[in-house]
Amino acid sequence: MIRATRILRRDTLSGGEIIDRVVLDHGDRHRRRIAMRGIGGLGFLLDLPAPAVLEDGDALVLDDGRLVWVEAAAERLLEIRAPNDLALKRLIWHIGNRHIPAEIGTDAIWIADDHVLATMVRGLGGTAAHVERPFQPEGGAYASSHEHGHHDHPHAAG
Repeated sequence: MIRATRILRRDTLSGGEIIDRVVLDHGDRHRRRIAMRGIGGLGFLLDLPAPAVLEDGDALVLDDGRLVWVEAAAERLLEIRAPNDLALKRLIWHIGNRHIPAEIGTDAIWIADDHVLATMVRGLGGTAAHVERPFQPEGGAYASSHEHGHHDHPHAAG
């Protein structure tokens, strides 16, 4: 079976033959070794030297040099907003206190859909709306520079 042994990050991606793509949710983008099948049917073994986060727009490099595009799948999330910056910061603190993955934007926070947290957010004066979009949460204090969310970038088409 053909193997993908390294990641070409989207900011260094230039040239190369993209032969297929994989569409993965947040949980499935944290990998080291797993059999995968692209949308176009290509079967391959992801075989990285260490666990890594696959980001939207990265490419997996196959043994023969060809590339498989990585696309972040749309997921059901809560988009959390607040009436002002201070209220948003308070909501970020409360969400962080629960140690759940969160994507933090300039005027919103996105978390996995959770009715208990939605109720908490509304009780603290925020809004929690259901949305479907790729989820790219912060990687945490000890994550490498490529293990964090990239905000406000376009997503690959087709």
